[in-house]
Amino acid sequence: MMMASELRAKSTAEIKQELIELLRAQFSLRMQVATQQNNNTSELGKLRKSIARVHTVLRENELKAVSK
Repeated sequence: MMMASELRAKSTAEIKQELIELLRAQFSLRMQVATQQNNNTSELGKLRKSIARVHTVLRENELKAVSK
């Protein structure tokens, strides 16, 4: 799990790559839960929050670029 301050230090391309990795991990975990290979459903919530955090930082970067 990456903190927002760590994400803000990265470039937009790196942040987007992190988002892709998180989305893949979320899909994989959803499939594991659906096929009952993994019973730790709390990981899904943590991944969702991480994805939301990445989206927030991306949006902040967009707004900074527009306001300049």
